[in-house]
Amino acid sequence: MLLSHFKENTIEAGCDEAGRGCLAGPVYAAAVILPAGFTHPFLNDSKKLTEKSRYLLRDLIEHEAISWAVASVDNQIIDEINILKASILAMHKALQLLKIVPELILVDGNRFIKYKNIPFQCIVKGDATYYSIAAASVLAKTYRDDYMKKLHASHEMYGWDKNKGYPTIKHRQAIIKHGITSHHRRSYKLVDNQLTFDF
Repeated sequence: MLLSHFKENTIEAGCDEAGRGCLAGPVYAAAVILPAGFTHPFLNDSKKLTEKSRYLLRDLIEHEAISWAVASVDNQIIDEINILKASILAMHKALQLLKIVPELILVDGNRFIKYKNIPFQCIVKGDATYYSIAAASVLAKTYRDDYMKKLHASHEMYGWDKNKGYPTIKHRQAIIKHGITSHHRRSYKLVDNQLTFDF
């Protein structure tokens, strides 16, 4: 059972990102403010949920949240400023889109840059600890997956409908065979030198 709040009687926004480890595509982030005392028996870290569960929970989160927002930072900016800064930038952009200004920001992980003088708390494995962060992880993950599925339509050889841009063997083999696209992160190690082929 996750926790509904970090500090009582406080408007808290949970923040999380998706896509940090991907070889292609943007990094997405979400910010979610849930009602006081919100609970749900199935909401958890998005990585622990099935794809079907994530989309069902996305509908619930969007309906139940007091405010929510999703934002992204593209691969070119990731290459320019690095993935950590890009992930935090995406979180800042999501926070900017909220209709309500939070009194406290709960961030999954251990790194963050202060946003508008609002107090924040970094929480390692926060997406498996607090409902608001778990909700943000679900939104960030599903919206990024939707984006990568759309990209797949014009880049089918990379299998982004399945791997969503993550460094699977098939993805890396496709990079070797077909080269990189404008969506790939050039600052990443795109090819594994030890890769074996099974074309």
